[in-house]
Amino acid sequence: MTATIIKQPVPAASRLHGATASAHFHDSYRMALAPDPRSALQFYLDTVVHTPRWVDRLMALRNAIVSRLGLKDLGALGAIDRARPASAYRPGDRIGIFTLLHVSDDEAILGDSDRHLDVQVSVYRRDGEISMSTVVHVHRLLGHVYMLFVAPVHRRIVPAVMRRMR
Repeated sequence: MTATIIKQPVPAASRLHGATASAHFHDSYRMALAPDPRSALQFYLDTVVHTPRWVDRLMALRNAIVSRLGLKDLGALGAIDRARPASAYRPGDRIGIFTLLHVSDDEAILGDSDRHLDVQVSVYRRDGEISMSTVVHVHRLLGHVYMLFVAPVHRRIVPAVMRRMR
């Protein structure tokens, strides 16, 4: 049975909530969570290793295009060390395409910065639910153009990745 994924505002208790006021783009999705002792970061790690192939193909296409424009090739979303437990990660560590910015049992915030934009992603678990929220701050015209193409696809990617949460 597939869990229902619901679009919502960024949770008020999330550390990303305050960043939405100045953001160019933000979204958040939630779903019910069965009792599970895993931390928010462990949920993220367990989920991205099962990234849908079409998402990996889109990331490869994105990397091929933007690297010609002088932007970062981020690699693949699920390119992480599967043997490394969540407890071994510290803020500043790279996890796939993101850097870990904050970690607690209930929330992991990952992000990436470039000349054109800053992205932060939160995985937040509370009260029988798990949420994935994204906040983007754009710095240059290239960031605005980039988001014109990325935002519509992003709205499909996050729910698709969340469906892989086990």
